[in-house]
Amino acid sequence: MGPGLRGGRKGYDGVVLAAPVTVPYMRFSIESTAWWVGRALAALSQASGIAHQNFDGFSLASFSTAPDTAIGLTQHFGLSPRFVDFIPMGGASGIVSIRHAARAVQAGDADIVACVAADTNHVNSFRHSLENFSRFSQDAVYPYGTGGPNVSFALIAANYMRKYGAARADFGKIAVAQRSNALKNPHALMKKPLSMEQYMNARAIAEPIHLFDCVMPCAGAEAFLVMREETARAEGLPYARLLSAIERHHAFAQDAIQERGGWVQDIDELYAMAGVRPQQIDVLQTYDDYPVISMMQFEDLGFCRKGEGPDFVRQHDLTIGGSFPHNTSGGQLSAGQAGAAGGHLGIVEAVRQVTGRAEGTQVANAKLALASGFGMINYDRGLASGAVILAGNEP
Repeated sequence: MGPGLRGGRKGYDGVVLAAPVTVPYMRFSIESTAWWVGRALAALSQASGIAHQNFDGFSLASFSTAPDTAIGLTQHFGLSPRFVDFIPMGGASGIVSIRHAARAVQAGDADIVACVAADTNHVNSFRHSLENFSRFSQDAVYPYGTGGPNVSFALIAANYMRKYGAARADFGKIAVAQRSNALKNPHALMKKPLSMEQYMNARAIAEPIHLFDCVMPCAGAEAFLVMREETARAEGLPYARLLSAIERHHAFAQDAIQERGGWVQDIDELYAMAGVRPQQIDVLQTYDDYPVISMMQFEDLGFCRKGEGPDFVRQHDLTIGGSFPHNTSGGQLSAGQAGAAGGHLGIVEAVRQVTGRAEGTQVANAKLALASGFGMINYDRGLASGAVILAGNEP
């Protein structure tokens, strides 16, 4: 047991991720969420060569399945799993799905777990989702005229800027780099280049949040399979080894305004379990509902100290070919936020990267990837956070 691991904690030896798939996003869709889930399952089957009926684990993340349930959808799609999980945790769903599925396959409770995240996006569905997101939304936000998460993240961004000296241009560098990456990703919805001038001159949404700080809600799905390494080898599948994983919820409640996430409490364990250091990570996929949250993660995930995020961004090229490749698919800011699938987007891209199958977004010689999750904001903070480190097939 390496330093930083809690007593008795078991690693994820022998667990791998395979068959990363994206169901191409649409800005709006009249299809149901079940339609998107079905497309994801079909894509997993096609990518792996495994009939979907042989997925004996099913993990679903979504905000819009109602009145359907994960268990109900097993009948709809002809699944007969011995492990079912429903994880409506937004941006942290992908990490939580991996952790649960990994333990299931380690224990022999399932052999092949399909981890699917999907949401549809009708013309008016995003507003309804925000109105009913939580009791905080219903009682303390919408009755007073606040329009969703933009104001909450404006509070976080403004505090971070005051305390640590970040400027809008620092956030802009993150957004502009991600747009550059997205132009190489055929699945990204944003197809036009974004300049720093365009970013800086964009209209204000909730100061200091402006237009290009905000993700674009859309419909879509992301998915991957979790299994044992011997299963992947037997099926002839390229795979990413799960080196470590952490999650933490409602961390640092004492902070008046959120300026760090739960990663901080467990980051030493993340690296100790993986047996690597931050400097060895080849590609980083942060959860990017707003650039300030990605900047916070540069610090909280150990790439620089708290408060050094602005300087870190200024000193690095965040594009695919740069000194610090970040959100190589374009992230949610430029690929789109397909509801809960936003929490799986970075994981899917990380698997592609370390298996050398990211095509246009491939980082040269990417062997180690870190993907993070964040989400479930009440009025003033995101409650859920997590991260995984993945490695390619070779030890």
